[in-house]
Amino acid sequence: MDQLLKLLEQNAKLDNEQLSAILGKNEEEIAEAIKEYEREHVIIGYNALVNWEKIDPNDCTAVIELKVQPKRDYGYDEIAAEIMNFDEVQTVWLMSSSSYDLSVIVRGHSFKDISMFVAKRLATLDSVTSTATNFVLKRYKEHFFRFEDQVKDERRHLNID
Repeated sequence: MDQLLKLLEQNAKLDNEQLSAILGKNEEEIAEAIKEYEREHVIIGYNALVNWEKIDPNDCTAVIELKVQPKRDYGYDEIAAEIMNFDEVQTVWLMSSSSYDLSVIVRGHSFKDISMFVAKRLATLDSVTSTATNFVLKRYKEHFFRFEDQVKDERRHLNID
């Protein structure tokens, strides 16, 4: 049923009837498989991918790289749990990078909001030894979806007489 998971990951709005038609299974099998995936925490949630810039042009996202000092007996889990509790934080990943340990994705109402979040809340945590903030300037594709229709750049095609 890996194909079921791939289909749901790409479009969680597909109903059991549509999924059964695509996969050639009956609806009851699909419903039971989904329930089992939810029970086992394979499927951990459903959400809509929203282009917030269409609502608020100042809305922004940043990827923040954190170098941290892990706590003895807890490793990175304790600091990751502390960071996850901030409302601004969408994602926390432990990375296999030689230059940083955690990758944190945050959303704010402006560049300044995110900068102040990093300066006043993230950077002040005892375990955090350094931060690097990378602001997302434009999202082209995320979670399988394109954000905008591709707009052709006509500059190369101008006929100047």
